[in-house]
Parts: sequence; structure tokens; C-alpha cells
Amino acid sequence: MSKQLDKIKKLIENREKARLGGGEKAIQKQHDRGKYTARERIDMLLDEGSFEEYDMFKEHRCHNFGMEKKQFPGDGVVAGSGTIDGRLVFVFAQDFTVHAGSLSETMSQKICKVMDMAMKMGAPVIGINDSGGARIQEGINALAGYAEIFERNILASGVIPQISGIFGPCAGGAVYSPALTDFTLMMENTSYMFLTGPKVVKTVTGEDIDQEHLGGASVHATKSGVTHFTAKTEEEGVQMLKTLLSYIPSNNMEVAPRRKCNDPINRMEDSLNEIIPENPNEAYDMYKVIGAVVDNGEFFEVQPKFAKNIIVGFARFNGQSVGIVANQPSCYAGVLDVNASRKGARFVRFCDAFNIPIVSLVDVPGFLPGTGQEYNAVILHGAQLLYAYGEATVPKITVTLRKSYGGSHIVMGSKQLHTDLNYAWPSAEIAVMGASGAAAVLYAKEAKAKKEAGEDVKAFIAEKEEEYNELFANPYQAAKYGYIDDVIEPRNTRFRICRGLAQLATKRDALPAKKHGNIPM
Repeated sequence: MSKQLDKIKKLIENREKARLGGGEKAIQKQHDRGKYTARERIDMLLDEGSFEEYDMFKEHRCHNFGMEKKQFPGDGVVAGSGTIDGRLVFVFAQDFTVHAGSLSETMSQKICKVMDMAMKMGAPVIGINDSGGARIQEGINALAGYAEIFERNILASGVIPQISGIFGPCAGGAVYSPALTDFTLMMENTSYMFLTGPKVVKTVTGEDIDQEHLGGASVHATKSGVTHFTAKTEEEGVQMLKTLLSYIPSNNMEVAPRRKCNDPINRMEDSLNEIIPENPNEAYDMYKVIGAVVDNGEFFEVQPKFAKNIIVGFARFNGQSVGIVANQPSCYAGVLDVNASRKGARFVRFCDAFNIPIVSLVDVPGFLPGTGQEYNAVILHGAQLLYAYGEATVPKITVTLRKSYGGSHIVMGSKQLHTDLNYAWPSAEIAVMGASGAAAVLYAKEAKAKKEAGEDVKAFIAEKEEEYNELFANPYQAAKYGYIDDVIEPRNTRFRICRGLAQLATKRDALPAKKHGNIPM
């Protein structure tokens, strides 16, 4: 055998060794935990045969604590590029079979390399996290490695989509990279995220809590809002990542891929003419409205378990990807609160950064009152939603279905926030407040005088509420001033949105020259 063939044989052997990560026993342990390996996850995510790996033979340079004797080619992360549905993406997947996926300086360099290339190519980057955190043996070098990743997350924000999949542990400083990315998906029962673990919590605060209840997928999906999606199996999680990517562009200079639409844009939906209850205090399901107007009833919801009083997610109109923001009357009457405001604001800003039009479906009675909200800065969080809508320059269409009162009317894509098209159903009520509250304020003196005179105050207030309703419980006052562009028949909503988006396709808008705004936080 020639020397050249010997060298080729050696290369093949080295590749096989690198592909084994921490070895067959470590791979079996990973499988025994109900988890796939880093390479298996990448194979599921990317188009078959499209993966181009970088730095397969890179090794750490640590000589502390005997680490020089524990070398594995690739050093705990698999990184490279490939395609999803034919679109270029860059990926990295931490390999738990190698030093528990702990982050070293060289591992950080591999991750930073694919992030830098993603920026140059204008392609999304997807990171799959499964790591025990910083590699303690490397000390400050591991921390510096994290900081290098974070800086790239920051610079890439709003330039290319960044998506994080948490498929195992993610603790300490490691959590900040997913937090800086656009979307995070967590695996139920096998992943967790927290800054300080249960043992530290027990020592410092005395709380006795396990990993799942401290930072499991259910906690971050329902209470904190840290994760946008959860999945029961890794196969389901990977499919969700692919679906998400189908709605968003590759970078901030492009538009999202357009799908061929077989759902007629002029499809009438007669059920919408009757969906609003006669009783203004009765709830209905906003999901039925969304399903009735979008292409083929397909809606990909973001953060479905968090702040359920507002709904955000992706859909299509005539094949065009849009972001939907909608109040949910069947949850807390659709009021805005701290969590709903920041959920909506974050989503609106993502859509604006990546040229995705925003369609808002409004039925909002106001902001949730009470000390719990005020002490938790509902003012600032409400201002975030206001800021996001006002700053957004993408095409914006707002449809008011029923209530739109006070400050909540303003922040939900009102005309004054430069929304392009504002429509209203005949059932829309656009006013400073509801009839009962308004009558109590406007006629307080008269009501007091009648009470002192022994007259029927309830009948008087009821009469004034009726007068207020006749004046404001309809969209025509707003339409009179041009704040509503048209009052539309509910069953025509899909057609009006589709036509509006077509009209706005060439929209060009710009913000005043500045380094960046100072969004309230």
C-alpha cells in the first residue's frame, strides 16, 4: 500500500473516531437518558447529505487537572453548515458525551466560527444546547469563551435569525446565549435552564426545589416566558424548528419564503358575522377568528402557554408570511398586563427586524388594574408594546373586532402609531373607557343630586350608559376622524387583509437618524 493510501486510511480512521465523540459507552448513556447525540440531532434537522462540518479535529489546549490526557477530536461540539428545505443554515450542537458538553475555549471558537460565517452569508444560525456549563478546569478561558459567543449573539441580533434548542441542561452563564437569541425551544422533562442550581438555591435562600420546578420546560413556558416552544420528543422539537424557519427570512435584507396558496383570497367566512356575542361582557375564542382568515387555517403560535390573554404567532395570507398579534377575550377578557405586553412587544420587534408584516386583531378592554401590576412595572411593559408598534416600519394592518378602550387602544396598533390600514367591524367599540365607567365619571354630580332627592339613580345611570353606547359603542366616531380607514363586514376580513398586504408590498418607511432608541425596560 502506498504512503498516500496510508494517509487516506488514517484520515478515515480519524473521522470515525471524531464521529464517536466521547465513545460508544458515552453514546449509549446518552441514549439511555432518552436523548439523541449531537450528530443525530443535526442529521434530523438538516436535509439529507447537506451537512458540511468544520473543525472536526479541533482539540482543547488545557493542561490543568490532567486534562491533557482527556482529549477528544471536536472537543464537545459539532459545528458546520447545511440546508433545511434547500435553504442555507449554520448549526452547532453541543455533545454531552464529551466532558458533559462543557464549554472550553476551543469549543467557543468553533461556535463563534459558524456564527461569524452565518453573518457573512446572511443565513440563520441554530444552536442545540446540551451542556454541563463552563469547563471548570479552564477557568477564565471558559468564561471568556462564553463572552465571545454572547457578543456575537448581540451583533447578529436583528441581522440574521438566531434559534436555540435546549435539548438538555443549560445552566449558569450558558443561559444567556439562548436568552439573547430570537426563539428558544425546550424539551419537556429532559431540559432545564437556570442561573443558579437547586443546591445553590438551597444554600442561599433555604428553598428546597428540584431542577424541573426551578427551571424546567413547563416553568419557562408558563411562568417566566423564557422559552417560546416546548416539545415532548426530540423529533417533535426538530420539526418545530423547521416549521418556524419556514415562516421567517434568512436575514434582514430578505423577505420570508412565499408559499403557493390554494386558499382563495376572496373566501367569505360567514361564521365571523355572528361570532361576536350580543352581551359585550361575554367571551369568544379569538383562535376561531384567526383560523377563519389565514391561509388554510394554519397558525404557528409562539409562546402558546405564556400570557394567554394575548396571542402571537405566524400565519400566511395568500402565501405571504405575516406575524399575528391578537387579544384573547376568553382569557382575562383580553386585558393587557405585564406579561402580555412584553410578549407582544418582543414579537412585534422580531417581525419588524425581519420584514414580516404585522396583522393585529383587537378586542382589548384595557390594562389589568391592581398593585400586583403597578408594582411589577406595567407602565414600563405597556410602554414596550407601544414602542414596538410605533417603531415598526413593516406593513401594519389592524382590525378592531370589539372593544378598544383607553391606553390599550393606542398601544394595539392604532393609526397614530403609523399603522397603514386600520379596519373595524361594525361591532367595534372605540372609546376612552366602557359605558358604565364613563357614565359614573361623567354624571357623578347629577347621580349624587338625584340620590339625595330620592330619585332612581340606577335608571338615570342606565339611561346615560345607553346614550354613551349609542355615541361610542360603534366604530363610526373613529371613522369620522379618519382613525379607522373603513368599517368592514366581518366575513370579508380575509379578503381585505390579503388585498391590504398586496397594496403595502412596496411600502418604504424610515425612522429618524440615530444610533438606537432607548426602549423602556
